Amino acid sequence: MAGKTQANIGFEKQIWDAACVLWGHIPTVEYRKVIIGLIFLRYVSSAFEKRYQELVAEGEGFEDDRDAYTMDNIFFIPKNARWDVISSAAHTPEIGKVIDDAMRAIESENKALKGVLPTNFANPDLDKQVLGDVVDIFTNMDMGDAEESQDLLGRTYEYCIAQFAEKEGKGGGEFYTPASVVKTLVAILKPFDNCRVYDPACGSGGMFVQSAKFIKAHTGNRGTISVYGQEANPDTWKMAKMNMAIRGIEANFGPHQADTFTNDLHPTLKADFIMANPPFNYHPWGQEKLTDDVRWKYGLPPANNANYAWIQHMIHHLAPNGKIGLVLANGALSTQSGGEGDIRKKIIEDDLVEAIVAMPTQLFYSVTIPVTLWFISRNKKQKGKTVFIDARNMGHMVDRKHRDFSEEDIQKIADTVEAFQNGNLEDVKGFCAVATTQKIGNETNNYVLTPGRYVGIEEMEDDGEPFEEKMSKLTSELSELFVKSHELENEIRSKLEAIGYEI
Repeated sequence: MAGKTQANIGFEKQIWDAACVLWGHIPTVEYRKVIIGLIFLRYVSSAFEKRYQELVAEGEGFEDDRDAYTMDNIFFIPKNARWDVISSAAHTPEIGKVIDDAMRAIESENKALKGVLPTNFANPDLDKQVLGDVVDIFTNMDMGDAEESQDLLGRTYEYCIAQFAEKEGKGGGEFYTPASVVKTLVAILKPFDNCRVYDPACGSGGMFVQSAKFIKAHTGNRGTISVYGQEANPDTWKMAKMNMAIRGIEANFGPHQADTFTNDLHPTLKADFIMANPPFNYHPWGQEKLTDDVRWKYGLPPANNANYAWIQHMIHHLAPNGKIGLVLANGALSTQSGGEGDIRKKIIEDDLVEAIVAMPTQLFYSVTIPVTLWFISRNKKQKGKTVFIDARNMGHMVDRKHRDFSEEDIQKIADTVEAFQNGNLEDVKGFCAVATTQKIGNETNNYVLTPGRYVGIEEMEDDGEPFEEKMSKLTSELSELFVKSHELENEIRSKLEAIGYEI
């Protein structure tokens, strides 16, 4: 049985490694649906069973009353969809059909899940013996502690989503934002209990999960947040719905997937916190249909790049004291094309930009380009000022391709922003600096928000060697390297000529 000890030593990875036996038996995207679907099914079945036993013990006869479950935010699971039925069929040829039937039965009993759950388990390409082995893994999980089990399955869900993002490369970026980035956004924004949180490009819902975790860590309970999201990709929209269900978070993602620009599903929403990692430099985004849209308060965004459409969409949905944290490609900091420079100028002059954080490369599975975190606030504590943080050298490499932040890294950035907000931050050369709106808009900076312009270069410790001597030595070494490079170039040419090639 897999209890707390196994969870602490990495049960998420055990699930992933064991489930990887399915790899090669089914296409990658379908495989993702299989694993995510099983995690979901195991959790909702376990939550139902625990409540079922409580109702039986109460002896009031409510164990088959749907309302007795939904009132506690638990999905009602019909008999043929309960885990004991699935586990007993694990090593029969019908296991795929049994799971598909269970998914359909749950959808029919819970309208919020209609069209959400995967029904690809009977796929003839999926080895049923292997599928049965994976079902056994989930059967042997200790689900006795509801709180621990919810966290365990939630962590497993997140871990598998991250692994899928890595495996699927560029496509994985459509549904997953690295935990380092999400945790940094949340640590700076500090969402509070009973707030409205919105993500207009919500992917699999990671922003909401971290917000709920933050509230729990600071209040001692899961707290209550009103979650609103939108997602254009149908499979990703389904993943987000299941993610929220596993976490016990009520969420309004609209009745279906939809494009945020052309079909805003929350037109009257004013959110306390908006967090998003929208598609970088997204185009075309439907500008020609939206030229007179009320959201473009600061100017019509260009048709070939949605960055400033995303920014203005979020500002439009912000409550009077609301805050935004979003991820953008670095080009948005300085671009002047298509009127973007004018839009940025107006947003800065409206005193909305509170903080800009330059992030290191290699945080994302899908792209290697550096990104920046923007923090926009309706009612800044430090009027007429913005803090710039250069975090490009922070973090550590977890493997050859990917970088991650430690909890200490995240806390350092969050503490820096908080010190700025409290008016007691001192500039640190090469790391952080506070700039007035006047300085940002002067002739030199021209409303460019690149942190390096303001924080400068980190001061290096003086080694005592006179500048002239150091330069003489360095130029001499460089001259020797140039000579060596020419020798190597001639050697390469000679070898190529010997086999009939000239360059």
